[in-house]
Amino acid sequence: MAKPAKPNKLYFGDNLPVLRDYVPDESVDLIYLDPPFNSNQTYNVLFKEKDGSAPAAQIKAFGDTWDWDTVARDTFAEILVSEHTPTRVSELMRSLVSALGRNKLTAYLVMMAIRLVELRRVLKPTGSIYLHCDPTASHYLKAVMDMVFDPRNFRNEIIWKRSSAHSDKAQGSKHHGRLHDVILFYTAGPQYTWNQQYTPLDPEYIESHYKQVDEHGRRFMWDNITGPGGAAKGNPLYEVLGVKGYWRYSMDRMDQLIAEGRVAIPPRGKTPRQKRYLDKSKGRPTQSIWADLPPINSQAKEALGYPTQKPEGLLERIILTSSNEGDTVLDPFCGCGTAVAVAQRLHRKWIGIDITHLAIALIRHRLADHYGEQIENEYEVHGVPADAEGARALAKGEDGRYQFQWWALELVGARPVGEGKKKGADKGIDGVILFCDEADATKVKRIIVSVKSGQVGYSDIVELRGIMEKEEAQMGFFVTLEPPTRPMHDAAVSAGSYETPFLGTHYPKIQILTIKDLLGGTKPERPPKSLGDLTFKRAPRAASGPAPIQGTL
Repeated sequence: MAKPAKPNKLYFGDNLPVLRDYVPDESVDLIYLDPPFNSNQTYNVLFKEKDGSAPAAQIKAFGDTWDWDTVARDTFAEILVSEHTPTRVSELMRSLVSALGRNKLTAYLVMMAIRLVELRRVLKPTGSIYLHCDPTASHYLKAVMDMVFDPRNFRNEIIWKRSSAHSDKAQGSKHHGRLHDVILFYTAGPQYTWNQQYTPLDPEYIESHYKQVDEHGRRFMWDNITGPGGAAKGNPLYEVLGVKGYWRYSMDRMDQLIAEGRVAIPPRGKTPRQKRYLDKSKGRPTQSIWADLPPINSQAKEALGYPTQKPEGLLERIILTSSNEGDTVLDPFCGCGTAVAVAQRLHRKWIGIDITHLAIALIRHRLADHYGEQIENEYEVHGVPADAEGARALAKGEDGRYQFQWWALELVGARPVGEGKKKGADKGIDGVILFCDEADATKVKRIIVSVKSGQVGYSDIVELRGIMEKEEAQMGFFVTLEPPTRPMHDAAVSAGSYETPFLGTHYPKIQILTIKDLLGGTKPERPPKSLGDLTFKRAPRAASGPAPIQGTL
């Protein structure tokens, strides 16, 4: 009997074939995407050391430099001839490439256009999409979004103030400080999910507007209730407290407000106005400029060291506004998983897609930190090897060396070291596990991890042992795709054992772990994580429901 499907999905792979093969038509309520684009930058995932410094090497998670290569060329050709691409999209892309040439920018726009067509397909008729981008390409992306989603379904260009000050003067640049990102908000149609969100009123606004105090000590303001635009805007015409005019409310509603003492003529006024009490105010409805959601900095509790990480408050506002509990949220460029983590907290179903195993590993660690190990019962991981043959195929695939290493390291709970190149201080080290098993939390210890996808032999264990001694590591894991030899086992046993000072427990100093055994459920022998696992920066434990409002406009 087949096991029931889990409600949430995490996919490793290129989001275009994943969308086409696994996400049905009109099945998603909300899409958030933050596709990388900045042709002068390569993003790296940083794993901070305990003292806050960066490690000797950084891990290249993905390059956001797009090139007009054979993939871009073939994708452009598909856009022009595919019956699944709306004609207006094909015509726009033809014009853009003709006008701008075949370069990094147009490669990016081509790769985004074909994915946006798929995202439009999977979005429900009542769904919404938020495309997060920087001003470098936002105007071109808006043109593409207009053609994919229809200009009539454009709702907002949201400006997110992501920094309080910025200057490139030291680099010789001459321009105003660049402080914001752009978020393009579209819907699939005219009827869509909308839950108005509010931000706290500014103290100065309260002092300047809520000047009145009633007999019970409640602060209020006199608010205008005339109907702007008169009859042309559908406002009713009738008399209120002796004053005839166009009003915002129906006559019955107005009579109710008068009976409740909430509509009257102010002592120094001539026109009826409404009392709006401060203690009944929900705050200010969100506007198109979001300056109250600070970016992630190195000191933030939720910071994971991922340079493109967005604050949870930003995703919370989007998800609360444009979805309801039980709805499905999709992030096709999910990076370190902020969207899926927030969707989980807010009781939405979610789909996350990323093209690197490193990102998938980070997301799984983040979810476990947020919600506990039992969270794995609530989501499925697709696209990762299920057996040794699948692992072998991964190792042979495009960029397979990196992807296999990152995937294998995740199996043993290690973080990557270096860029997969054997050089410098990281020679022979593919990953590391940091732990503390003493009362003194400053005594951080290490397990060095070496990953091999090809043939292995006795010399590999000898090399690992030598590296451990040089690096003063307490233990070493040798992860291998191919079966180890008897001499390798003998060499590992001869290394002896490591004894934890706190518990007095012994663990093999060098352990050989095959991919087959790890996939079969074998766990490395190591000091319990509960004593102190410092490998990844831990995400804070998540509380259920929305977080407290973070600031004011």
